[in-house]
Amino acid sequence: MGNEHAAPETQGVTVQPLATLDLGPEIAGMAGRELRMRLVTIAPRGVFGPLHSHVDRPGLVYILQGTITDHRNGVATDYGPGVGWPEDRNTRHWLENRGAVPAVEISVDIVRRP
Repeated sequence: MGNEHAAPETQGVTVQPLATLDLGPEIAGMAGRELRMRLVTIAPRGVFGPLHSHVDRPGLVYILQGTITDHRNGVATDYGPGVGWPEDRNTRHWLENRGAVPAVEISVDIVRRP
């Protein structure tokens, strides 16, 4: 599954919103944007896909439990607890849990307000 073009659809993923902050009143030029924090759980053999971009949606990820495999540019990289990664405008990836236990991450990003 290292081929990013074969990225499967999302399955076995639950997302729990934790907090949001309207950035418009906080920072000039950020009207219509919010800072969002979510708890994402990927079940064993679960996938957070398909291949997606973070253009206009920068973020950071921190792993709490398990191992998440991040597929970018044809390279699969495993991240375990205490380690995470940035998601900038150049990020095009998909994620999976190849392990036997649920993988849990905190995801923080800036998104357009719904």
